Amino acid sequence: MLVDDHPLFRDAVKRVLDRHPEFHVVAETDDGLDAARLAATLRPDVAVLDIGLRGTSGLVAVHKIKAESPGTAILVLTVHDDAEHVRSMLQGGASGFLTKDVLGGEVVEAIRRVAAGDIYLCPVALRHVVATAVSDSVTTSGCGSPRLTPRETEVLALLSQGLSNREIAERLSLSTRTVKGHLEEIFSKLEVDSRTAAVTAALRLKLLEVQDL
Repeated sequence: MLVDDHPLFRDAVKRVLDRHPEFHVVAETDDGLDAARLAATLRPDVAVLDIGLRGTSGLVAVHKIKAESPGTAILVLTVHDDAEHVRSMLQGGASGFLTKDVLGGEVVEAIRRVAAGDIYLCPVALRHVVATAVSDSVTTSGCGSPRLTPRETEVLALLSQGLSNREIAERLSLSTRTVKGHLEEIFSKLEVDSRTAAVTAALRLKLLEVQDL
């Protein structure tokens, strides 16, 4: 589902996706509230969404889409690249963040990744995530960190590099079910509910270093 208030931009993205038979655009809209209604009916695998929309803000639209269709992954594609927008959209439930200066091939790859349950951040978004995590670590340095097992630490490190469950399983000679179990345990210990939040929390708690990304 394409959610953007510029028809020409939606058309450009659609033409890129039309070159790939694995994709099918089920709906287009420029209205955030309409996007939530469409998500409830159509249950799209991915919503590609701008921040500036008619009807309501992109952040509200993200919350409403996730409430109506929790299985829909959200990829933010926008001109807004400041830290506050990145932080709020990812905390709101988005799985990926791209700026509109990217090439079509990167949009395709980002959609594939978030559809597979992974996170996808353009370099500027990743810098904001890392900067926020490092800054937050100053205020939490005295707090005890959750204890991860050596295997959970390995899984977390590979997760931070953007690997999918299947790729982590292959790298560690595990089943994807086992990797999923480790991730559930990591999420529980870090008190998060997404891959992006797990990486951010791990950086803040110094379970990961920036060079691990």
